[in-house]
Amino acid sequence: KKMSKSKGNVVTPADLLVEHGSDAVRYWAASARLGTDAAFDTGMMKIGRRLAIKILNAAKFVLSFESPTEDAKVTENIDQALLLELADVVRSATEAFENYDHTKALELTEKFFWGFTDDYLELVKERAYGQGGVTPAQQASAVLALRRALHTMLRLFAPFLPYATDEVWSWWQSNLDAGRKSSIHRHSWPTADELVSDLDASNHGLLELASTALFGVRKAKSDAKVSMKAAVESATLQAPAAVLTSLRALEQDIKSVGRIETLNYGEADQLELTDVVLAEVTES
Repeated sequence: KKMSKSKGNVVTPADLLVEHGSDAVRYWAASARLGTDAAFDTGMMKIGRRLAIKILNAAKFVLSFESPTEDAKVTENIDQALLLELADVVRSATEAFENYDHTKALELTEKFFWGFTDDYLELVKERAYGQGGVTPAQQASAVLALRRALHTMLRLFAPFLPYATDEVWSWWQSNLDAGRKSSIHRHSWPTADELVSDLDASNHGLLELASTALFGVRKAKSDAKVSMKAAVESATLQAPAAVLTSLRALEQDIKSVGRIETLNYGEADQLELTDVVLAEVTES
């Protein structure tokens, strides 16, 4: 029904802002495409609030690692794959904004972000901590990739979640801005070129392979009704021959996140993790 003061059914945004937060209400508004009717939906606001909180938490994790030295480089295949995929998101989101399709820009950024938190963070967590016998260069590669991705994603999200992104920016970048307090909203929109410099384009697509392998690890442990931290004695990654070489380049991170002692390989029509043998748990 149409809202009117005489009917007493007017809804003001004040209570919504208090209950869900300004970013969450803005997220709902930004999810509506131009030229279409937008239904009032508090469910979308709850999703927006969850996203804003996740950005804050993910940023705390990324920034918990000491900043790498100036000569550090993103050398590991999976780290380069992350930034190459993010560069695609930047290109597509930029094009969407230029075509006045802000909703598409939000959808692209949000999809990438959830993949980043659900898969990539898990894959490189141990390496970022310097565990599992990694070299300083391998650790620095993970931390540098995490920070570059965060720096880019914050700017992609800034038009939609202005408060959460500016809060994270204040933790990190404002101190680097000529000693004065700054805001993310005074900085430039990201470009693909700033991400892909010195990267090997052949690593493009590795992130999807790693995510599929990680899904296989999670499914195997879920089917066995054991903790995701349960140790695996051995497992076999099966994939087309052309894909196996790429998977071997990701072996260290896959073994680390899956707590896999021995990872074998075999040819198959599609990528899947098979022959998972859980390590025996010895009671103390």
